[in-house]
Amino acid sequence: MISEIIDWTNRIFAGWGAYGLFFLAFIESSVFPIPPDLLLITLALADPSNAFFLSFICTIGSVLGGIFAYWLGCAGGTPLLEKFFSKRKIERVHKLYEKYETLVIFVSGFTPIPYKLFTLSAGVFYVNFRKFVIASIVGRGLRFFILGAFIYYYGERALSFFDTYFNEYTILISLIVILVFVIWRRYK
Repeated sequence: MISEIIDWTNRIFAGWGAYGLFFLAFIESSVFPIPPDLLLITLALADPSNAFFLSFICTIGSVLGGIFAYWLGCAGGTPLLEKFFSKRKIERVHKLYEKYETLVIFVSGFTPIPYKLFTLSAGVFYVNFRKFVIASIVGRGLRFFILGAFIYYYGERALSFFDTYFNEYTILISLIVILVFVIWRRYK
């Protein structure tokens, strides 16, 4: 099934090159379920010297799509949340956002967690917009530039690493960031 998704993504978006990557990254951050990582890897492997440029395009598209979802959340996401979740659960998530807003956005942008859920809910819970944008740029940028760097330096050999370890690697780095954040906050 994964290979079918990759094939479909490549058929639809790869022909547009960087424009297709930008568009996929934009819609994935707001409404679409297919991560742009797949297309980024495909396009960067086709020309590894272009990997950092493609990572930049993917980051910009993803952050702008996140901003779009944030504004959708601000404009009317609360009734949508209330259709799927109890008020108690919504309030609990809102408290987490109030306490850890920047960290939540960074982690959702960097890890395999669906970023779009957090971009929309950040708007619903009125997360500080400036912090939202900065955390999104850092989280998404790190994710895509790490992919780009692996492809730039290792080419096809990077694929075996992605298949085996990439999700675990991003989760490990996120846990380290969370630990550092908690320690810093405790001693602040």
